[in-house]
Amino acid sequence: MKIYLDGRFVPEEEAKVSVFDHGLLYGDGVFEGIRAYDGYVFKLDQHIDRLYASAHAIMIDIPLTKREMSDAILETLRVNELESSYIRPVVTRGAGDLGIDPRKCKGKPTVFVITKPWRSLFPEEVLARGLKAIVASTRNKAMDSCPPNVKSLNYLANIMAKIEANMVGADEAIMLDQNGFVAEGSADNIFIVKDGRLLTPPTVTALPGITRDTVIELARKDGLDVSEEYFGVANLFVADECFITGTAAEIAPVAEISGRRIGTGKPGPITDRLRDLFKSITGIPETGTAIYEAVAKQ
Repeated sequence: MKIYLDGRFVPEEEAKVSVFDHGLLYGDGVFEGIRAYDGYVFKLDQHIDRLYASAHAIMIDIPLTKREMSDAILETLRVNELESSYIRPVVTRGAGDLGIDPRKCKGKPTVFVITKPWRSLFPEEVLARGLKAIVASTRNKAMDSCPPNVKSLNYLANIMAKIEANMVGADEAIMLDQNGFVAEGSADNIFIVKDGRLLTPPTVTALPGITRDTVIELARKDGLDVSEEYFGVANLFVADECFITGTAAEIAPVAEISGRRIGTGKPGPITDRLRDLFKSITGIPETGTAIYEAVAKQ
């Protein structure tokens, strides 16, 4: 694979940043996770808007316009001859010194784009049975520190939660906010179904996921009652269905949480319906940006 790095395309083994880069030293930067399906980048504009909003929140001026960033992403896919891919644009504050003062980063922010062929975050056999999750003891970032609705490079709390899941053989960790309400997964948003209603935590304490918003839109169009509200761990345990959403995860059913069977212990009908609806809107011009001109003309 070739990597876009500050305006150049370089082989991945040659794609390097300074050891003084603030993204490496302090997690001082922002990123996006984006998917391309069958020649179309899914909801590229929304991802670019979120990237720039995150950068603005932590006062990084991205040295590319939104159009230039989109073009860089599309060209990276073309250079690597990819039609279906996971895409990771990253912006750091750039190289500074060993102090945290961002004013020491004198040059431009570092910008790179990684693309990789991608199928699914979870194997099909895991999706068929449903994920096993735990409620992590590691809390999500407090909204008055590094806000969880900013997609920054500072993912240490999420990593610690994932380590907890790994240690007990679980597929995913569910994180609570500082008040003990359910916030999100280690790298995804979370939904529960109860009595035909779809519930998801508000994005004050969780990342405003592009897939999350898409699921809410699809569910409402399909006649489901969808509500964004706070709920606790007990609500997870007694839910009829539970699933997570994210660019990498798409829509993944959760069958067990901290040893408790969720619903029937298998992926539920509403989850399956939403997965089908989501698949139907990927890889099409109505929701995607064409990578290649030939695709755009079809």
